[in-house]
Amino acid sequence: METALHTDALARFGHALSDPTRTRILLSLRQAPGYPSDLADQIGVSRQILSNHLTCLRGCGLVVAVPEGRRSRYELADARIGAALGDLLGLVLAVDPACCPSADSESCC
Repeated sequence: METALHTDALARFGHALSDPTRTRILLSLRQAPGYPSDLADQIGVSRQILSNHLTCLRGCGLVVAVPEGRRSRYELADARIGAALGDLLGLVLAVDPACCPSADSESCC
């Protein structure tokens, strides 16, 4: 397994947060580890969609699967990921709609 450089790690983190479902998964796992079926119900997506997103998050190195018999429990790969999410939740952004007037229609930001 490769160790990501700092810029690569940040890019992976940004990619994970760019999708609302992956963001909700990370925020849920920040609170406590979870099982895929429970996470799917909690977030309101199908198990297949959740599985695809968990695969992406595992590939990015942000979550790990912990085998428990026939099931797997998912948790954040590092406690510092939860701390980083907490820091990001505390941000207050000064948004200037004039910089990106088509944001609503083109998903700019």
